[in-house]
Parts: sequence; structure tokens; C-alpha cells
Amino acid sequence: VQLQASGGGSVQAGASLRLSCTFSGGTFSTYTMGWFRQAPGKEREFAARLNWVGGIYYADSVQGRFTISRDNAKSTMFLQMNSLKPEDTAVYYCAATPLRTGVRDLDYPYWGQGTQVTVSS
Repeated sequence: VQLQASGGGSVQAGASLRLSCTFSGGTFSTYTMGWFRQAPGKEREFAARLNWVGGIYYADSVQGRFTISRDNAKSTMFLQMNSLKPEDTAVYYCAATPLRTGVRDLDYPYWGQGTQVTVSS
């Protein structure tokens, strides 16, 4: 399985960004997909996940502002990020797991390379 994240950028607080993650090398529709992020000087943290039956879970820090979705026909996952805050600044990683759920790094055996999101105040 290979993952490729894209869509990061530098924006002002309050703006929106949409991240994408393309999946190849497996059957996309059978994987739970997740987004994690790592801010400078901090450990990587869970942001959101969407499993193959539509179950969604968000970290409290992004609940209500971020929306995770997937297009199984295109083997692509998205993260719509609205009302961005400076504390959302991080490298965002997409990840995949055959598990039904997962909020820990070690739940996900497959990772993309990360895309930088920078939010200025």
C-alpha cells in the first residue's frame, strides 16, 4: 500500500484548506483511513478517521471544524479543514489500516509522506 498526501499550504487564521490522500496498492474500500498531524516539537497526534463502513471519529481539537471523507471510486480520502487556527499548524499525515478503528500511530501500518499546513494569525 502506498499513500500520497497533498493539499497543504500557508493560510491565515479562519481560512480553509482541503487535504487529499491518494491510495494505491490495495483495495481502498476495505481500509480504515486516518489523518494524523505533528506540530513542531510535539508528538504526532490523531486527528480523524473514517472506516470502510462509514464510521467517523474526530479528535476533540478538530471536532466541528474538520470533515473527513472518502471517494472509494477514486481511492482518495479528504480532510476539509475550516476555521483554521494557528494551533492547527503541523505536518499532516494520512494513514491506512485494515482494522475497523484506530486512533494510535501503531494501529496504522501504512503512512503517506506528510503535507505541511501553516496557519498564521
